[in-house]
Amino acid sequence: MTTQFAAALHDPTLLRSAAFIGGQWQDGHSGAEFAVTDPASGARIASVASLTAEESAQAVDVAQRAFDAWAAMLPQERATILRRWFDLMLTHREDLARIMVAEQGKPLTEARGEIDYAASFVEFYAEESKRPNIEGITSHLPDAEVELWLEPVGVVALITPWNFPAAMLTRKAAAALAAGCTVVAHPSSETPLSALALADLAARAGVPAGVFNVVTGAPATVVTPWTKDARVRALSFTGSTEVGRMLYAQSAPTIKRLTLELGGHAPVIIFKGADLERAVSETLKAKFATSGQDCLGANRIYIERPIYAAFVEKFTEATRALSLGRGMDDPDIGPLMNEAAVAKQEAHVRDALAKGARLMCGGARDALGPLFYQPTVLADVPEDAAIMREETFGPVAPLAAFDTEAEVTARANATEYGLVAYLHSQDPRRIYRMTRALQFGMVAVNRTKVTGAPIPFGGVKQSGLGREGARLGMEEFMEIKYVCRDWA
Repeated sequence: MTTQFAAALHDPTLLRSAAFIGGQWQDGHSGAEFAVTDPASGARIASVASLTAEESAQAVDVAQRAFDAWAAMLPQERATILRRWFDLMLTHREDLARIMVAEQGKPLTEARGEIDYAASFVEFYAEESKRPNIEGITSHLPDAEVELWLEPVGVVALITPWNFPAAMLTRKAAAALAAGCTVVAHPSSETPLSALALADLAARAGVPAGVFNVVTGAPATVVTPWTKDARVRALSFTGSTEVGRMLYAQSAPTIKRLTLELGGHAPVIIFKGADLERAVSETLKAKFATSGQDCLGANRIYIERPIYAAFVEKFTEATRALSLGRGMDDPDIGPLMNEAAVAKQEAHVRDALAKGARLMCGGARDALGPLFYQPTVLADVPEDAAIMREETFGPVAPLAAFDTEAEVTARANATEYGLVAYLHSQDPRRIYRMTRALQFGMVAVNRTKVTGAPIPFGGVKQSGLGREGARLGMEEFMEIKYVCRDWA
């Protein structure tokens, strides 16, 4: 662990390098470690314990032993503990944000916003934990009483990504804990420090030993024992569709309940008559938030032909004005996560230009460092370009014109993904038709931000299964028990 970075925190003890199992920090029997580096500089921030498959399986043992007592606890008691966790997250907001910037690279303002977002799930589920009630229904049988009970499924496995290392953990963990489940969690090996800091705060809040466990190490080593273990009754994963398919297959023999939040390929559709300035501003947010490394990120931007030239000009001007820099300096756009991410931007830009697209700005790595890619605008991008078919996950914006509503609807829907779509129009009838016709789990109209703790987040087609957030997010970790009772 680098002492210089730890010393810059108000509470250096939040910077942890060991896994957290059964209320104890564990370095692992093998002594193996992996490096966590700053994407902006390449400097090592920490060396984190890499646990074995046997140690990962032992985390399930611990969670299973803790389950009965946690599930039997009064919902009000679980709510009090979650509320304390929420309060501690806000108290340590600045340290949590700085840890995130150091390991993930996002701008400091965005990191602070993510901590607020992450904490909002803990607050929401602290309240929601008291609300699952026994539901009485009208009996279909004489002299019988019929009830439906909601009960926690048991031990749940949570697998979280590197792009939102705090919010994706709390969105899953707070819901599972509120439902009465115990948790084994695996954070991305690129950004484990945020999860370990949150585990520290959860323990301080009073989450009992064994209820919330964070296991660090190689993904296949840690997760495979969980997919095979019948005691792990549910698995929640946020990440790529490709990995989601593998987890789906691996979980099939034990018939787990799955919540999968997978890839996105979001279209932005802008009709003539839309507020052009607003459309430019909102599309800029949809494209470049988290340096474009967001499953909700705009990946295909379609503009109706009469306003196409004006939009291209204004959007390019706005993109050129974006600042690029190290996260701690709080720019608009930070570094990308790894070399593979940068290489994908280069490949998509090269392919689009070869197929006739025009480069309006950017289009290259920046002198700031090897993981910095300039915010880029491509105009006249043909539909057969790779960037129009694959998730880019970076700061490259492809623009294309369209002529009719039917045409753009077909182009927007021509993807295996179905997470979110963005629509800009002032015509209420067109808004109604388009929101019905777009094959996506979420549709944002004349705005970008739609997420939050009270809403059910999720997609259709190969963008996932189930929903996170809202009441439905907690019910993903609960089973319905039907009781038919006769007093005779």
